[in-house]
Amino acid sequence: MIEIIGRSTCTTCRKAFALLDEKKIDYSFRDYAKDPLSASELEGILGKLGMNAGDLLRKKDKAFKELGLTGKEDNKTLLRHMIDHPGLIQRPIAQTGSRAMVARPFDTVLELTGD
Repeated sequence: MIEIIGRSTCTTCRKAFALLDEKKIDYSFRDYAKDPLSASELEGILGKLGMNAGDLLRKKDKAFKELGLTGKEDNKTLLRHMIDHPGLIQRPIAQTGSRAMVARPFDTVLELTGD
């Protein structure tokens, strides 16, 4: 089963849900605003993605500007901010088993199914 991590208000997330529904692919959804990721969960996702925190940073979020971030901060600093301000995390993130991806564009989520 694919787990989608994002926000229920995110248009790209909703498009991914619709596509998975259309293809009759089982998935679960975790709204990280209501059920925040822990530091260890976020580190695990970064490991699956093969990214550092700066690569997963959503620079359009208002917290990016309010916190005075540049995206060049060290992983520990960015992870702390992402935990405190989940909107700083790119979305949607799709994961299954040992694989994960940022599903942008939304239809790339199908790469996790082999479809």
